[in-house]
Amino acid sequence: MHYLSVILLLGTLVSASELPKYSAEVVPKKMSVKSKKVRFYALVNPPVQKVHAELLQLFKSVKEDIKLKRNLAKRDMLKKAYKVTTDEQLLYALKPHPQSITLAQGAMESSWGTSRFFVEAKNIFGMWSVNPKEPRIPAGVKRKNGKQVWVKKFATLEESVRAYYKTMGRAKAYRAFRLARYVTNNPYEIVPTLNTYSEMKEEYPLELAALIRYNKLQRYDK
Repeated sequence: MHYLSVILLLGTLVSASELPKYSAEVVPKKMSVKSKKVRFYALVNPPVQKVHAELLQLFKSVKEDIKLKRNLAKRDMLKKAYKVTTDEQLLYALKPHPQSITLAQGAMESSWGTSRFFVEAKNIFGMWSVNPKEPRIPAGVKRKNGKQVWVKKFATLEESVRAYYKTMGRAKAYRAFRLARYVTNNPYEIVPTLNTYSEMKEEYPLELAALIRYNKLQRYDK
């Protein structure tokens, strides 16, 4: 969706030449809530759309390959990447969930693109890092046991989106989520399975669903 479409959806009519140029590294001071959302959509929606479209095309092509019993080497490579063993599991791993969920999680985890993780690390989804050899930054607070928490640092927002979709496609914690998104495209039927994503546990899906509904994010699923 272009910047102009974003502005129109938020109820403010402006010309394309009047639209501001946003940077992930810069959060303008004294932004209204509406302005924060406009900036977030302008920065995050393009990479989400791009990655979602690519994954959906890959999902459809692999599904056809399985049906026609072809491209076995390609499927084996994808199975290894997604840590699965069967064709059925591969389809569960590849099918992308609705963009409304992705945007809602990004908005929640990054405070609409204003968090330190977003600004300093282009980490939209608050993804943790356990590998000291990868780019990362320390979280501002430590765990109760005093252990330092690290979050991944990405070169671009698109890289962050790709890492997020891959994690959702292969992490053990999201098996129920993958099954739900495979059988339905209704975000409200999928988000209840995201209770393992956050330390908020059962409260997390409730807030996620409310955010999708209030901000009418299902418009991005059409």
